[in-house]
Amino acid sequence: MTAKVLFVGYLVLTTWAGIAPHDRATWWAENIPLFLIVITLVGLYLRGFVFSATAYCLMAVLLFLHTIGGHYTFELVPFGFVTELFGFQRNHFDRIAHFSVGFYAYAIAESLVKTGAVRSRVVLFLFPVFAIAFVAMGYELIEWWYAALAGGASGAAFLGSQGDIWDAQKDMLADTLGAVVATGLFFWRGKAGG
Repeated sequence: MTAKVLFVGYLVLTTWAGIAPHDRATWWAENIPLFLIVITLVGLYLRGFVFSATAYCLMAVLLFLHTIGGHYTFELVPFGFVTELFGFQRNHFDRIAHFSVGFYAYAIAESLVKTGAVRSRVVLFLFPVFAIAFVAMGYELIEWWYAALAGGASGAAFLGSQGDIWDAQKDMLADTLGAVVATGLFFWRGKAGG
């Protein structure tokens, strides 16, 4: 039931976000990866590979945040109250979204247990974290490639570095820290087994 409710919520949010986004090219660039994730999750669900409600909720965080970021561009998401509260120089909405990428580590760990693919608790902890770190690195390379190819305002909006020369590295760190937290939650909830 949780998966279906989250899926409907995602469809509603995506419909809203697709109506007059700030930059249509950026909207497409930000949403194509999300569409692929959702299609994969729906395909797995229809084939009987169902994750826990916790895994679906954690995975939905990225989908929802990223959909909002694609509508406004991450730099322009109305998130000023956080910037002002902490005295930041930039909008950190994208850092929170990157942190939520790491939440997929929970589902990765869950699938490793469900399929019996891993017997070592060390590997069960490290594999999801390293998988997310690898995806984070790959995504930063794709961002760089797209920004260079698209150029101009659209490329800069997709890259979203907001003048921070270490943006890609900080994004990868946020993704990886999110994975450590999610995998830690998986172990803390006793899902890792004996």
